This record gives sequence, C-alpha cells and structure tokens, in this order.
Amino acid sequence: MSVLGDGEDGFAGGGPGGSTLLVCLGILADLDHGRLSPGQRLTETDLAARFKVGRNAVREAMQHLAARGIVDLSPNRSPAIRMLDLAEAFEVLDVAEAMLRLAARGAAAGYDAALHAAGLDAAVTGLEHAGTVEDAGLFARARRHFYRALLAAGGNRELQRLLPAVSMHILHVQYASPALQRIRLRDYAAIADAVRRRDVAAADLAAAAHVGNVRVSIRQNASTS
Repeated sequence: MSVLGDGEDGFAGGGPGGSTLLVCLGILADLDHGRLSPGQRLTETDLAARFKVGRNAVREAMQHLAARGIVDLSPNRSPAIRMLDLAEAFEVLDVAEAMLRLAARGAAAGYDAALHAAGLDAAVTGLEHAGTVEDAGLFARARRHFYRALLAAGGNRELQRLLPAVSMHILHVQYASPALQRIRLRDYAAIADAVRRRDVAAADLAAAAHVGNVRVSIRQNASTS
C-alpha cells in the first residue's frame, strides 16, 4: 500500500467512497480550519444540503467518523464532534507515541537520500512556511505531509495503514495553541535531522520527546482553561 495521498486522509483500503467519502473529508477539513469544534452537534439535514448528498451518505459518514474517533453517536440525539477529556487525550497520545516512535525509527533505518530527501525536505519546508501564517488548515496539511514523508522512508505498509487512523484530529483541534505549534515545529525538525543522519536511536528519542512535550503542553492547557 502506498503512503496516503492528501485527499484520502486515512480512508483507504475498505474505507468509504463516493458521497460518503465527500462528507467524511468535508467534516475533517472543517475541523482543520476551525469551522467545527469538539462538542458541536451535527444535523443530518444540514450536512446533506451542504455537501449535496443524500441522508444515507451522511449516516454512513457518521459511522465511519465514529469508528475513527471523530464523532460520538448517541441514541435519540444528533451526532456530535467528539470531545476528549484529559484521560482520553493521554490515551490517544499513548497510542500515537508508540506509532510515531516506530515510524521515526523505520524512517531513519530506511532513509535513502536519493529516494527520500526531496520528500522529507519539502515536508519540513512546508511546516516552516505553515508556522509563519495563521492558518490552522495549512499547518494540519503540512503536518500530515511530514508524517507521510516518514512513512515513505520507513516503508512499513502496516504502519502506513494504521498511523493515519489514530484519533489525532480531535486532539489537535481541542488543544491547539501557538505554543504547541512551536513545539511541533521544533520537535519535527529534530526528528527530521535524526532521520537524515540515519540515526535510529536519535530518531526514536526525538519522537518520544515530542510526545512528552505535547503531554506537558496539553496538561498546562487543561489546567488554565
């Protein structure tokens, strides 16, 4: 399986298609751009009208998004964008840490400058550019491109399938802050540097340190909100 393209965003290999995929990607884009927020309810008729699809496509999209940890479904209530409590956020980070460390180690071990330098350099440049403008959607796309560059260098097809499905969308939106974005820029640069040097141990440490830094930032964010 190839590394996911920008439009697929983790919905591959048995995921939704057609109108259902359109709704899924539209909701994820709305989260990236701040048009939807955790806890916000979603109305079936509004979504059907907005995306110009039938209600069945909206219902199927809700099922797929619920499986991805993006939407909460409750009997007799409209679906809602999931909101994470602190314990849930840390559970997501526990899973993300294991996968990111595996991705970073694999990228460092498999890195071939002739094959991977252009993609990794472009991803880092994209992050640096996104960090200079106030556009949450642009930074989200740049972050995904960076992860795809790591996955491409590592070549682990199972990780390419699993990592995009980790429920990071809500965590990124719910705990977004300028300070956390700066942390990500700094930490991603450290991971990329270790990968370029093919230093597997340093890449693993940089990935672990990054998730640790995110944990600290989220805890501080939660304590002041």
